[in-house]
Amino acid sequence: MTIPFLDLQAQYRSIKDEIKAAVEQIFENCAFIGGQEVERFEKSFAQYCQAAHCVSVANGTDALWLTLKAMDIGPGDEVILPANTFIATAEAITAVGASPVFVDHDIDTYTINTSAISDKISEKTKAIIAVHLYGQTADMDPILKIAAEHGLKVIEDAAQAHGAEYKGIRAGSIGDAACFSFYPGKNLGAYGDGGAVVTNDQNLAEKVRFLSQHGSKVKYIHEIAGYNSRLDGVQAAILNIKLKYIEQWTEARRKNAELYRNLLKDSSIVFPTEREHCRHVYHLFVIRVKNRDVVQRNLLNRGIQTGIHYPTPIHLSEAYRNLGIPEGSFPISEDYAKELLSLPMYAELSEDQIKEICDTLRDIVD
Repeated sequence: MTIPFLDLQAQYRSIKDEIKAAVEQIFENCAFIGGQEVERFEKSFAQYCQAAHCVSVANGTDALWLTLKAMDIGPGDEVILPANTFIATAEAITAVGASPVFVDHDIDTYTINTSAISDKISEKTKAIIAVHLYGQTADMDPILKIAAEHGLKVIEDAAQAHGAEYKGIRAGSIGDAACFSFYPGKNLGAYGDGGAVVTNDQNLAEKVRFLSQHGSKVKYIHEIAGYNSRLDGVQAAILNIKLKYIEQWTEARRKNAELYRNLLKDSSIVFPTEREHCRHVYHLFVIRVKNRDVVQRNLLNRGIQTGIHYPTPIHLSEAYRNLGIPEGSFPISEDYAKELLSLPMYAELSEDQIKEICDTLRDIVD
């Protein structure tokens, strides 16, 4: 049995008639940039996130740096983020000219270690980016408390957390703003790139839109030299169809995660802790194993594809060597990076497939 890490075709087959009809309507109307589908998606996604405003942009990385830009964060400023995240979180900080300040991650949940944030705050600190990693929210109450005490902005990096919740509050409405990606492999993915900034702050939403539309509120009237970052009509139409199914798909992911945990609970495999007060949406199902690379290779030889998220902590990547952060600075992130392995996870994954994965994994590991 060959089991793919991600099977986008399975999802497409379940909704292809609706997708084709929606895309054909875009072609008929030639509403390729902006238009009713984009407006409808922004309104619907804001409501889904329990927030007042949604501004769609070209991708998730743009969502992050446009938010930072709209908050007037730039050269000379510092932004705190976890060491264990995708490089885009740090790239956005670099893109506005600010400096990333890393914090190690929590030993149990793998999200940012909130007890280590205060030590990283300086007079230059302007914001904290709370990454909702793998589909689980960061521990937001301590983050919000620290931010309030120091007058800092809180940005949710929710690229992996569509529909995740923290104490009954949905990702996207917890901090000052939240940034989403609609990359095809996300829980809510387009058939190309896309992103959004979600916020309850009307002024911030207006500023993000202003920046993303060439610094223009009225066509051809440009108040500043802005940027071009827009969600196209085809992707919005696709996302409008998919948004109808996101809850169904999320519950399937959660069911699959529970099955994984039950089948592997007596093994040597280690799981991140799922907080009781969080709704984890399992963008990724991540485990820790010794000899990770050998395990991954053996699984592949037996037809099971896996992923590694992420093999190198950002501070040790070539892109950020200039920061001069030595190895050993963030020991948990560095140690876990050698052991983390992402198993197949998607709504269409069958019980038989999960049993095959777990049986094979046990045979290799134990």
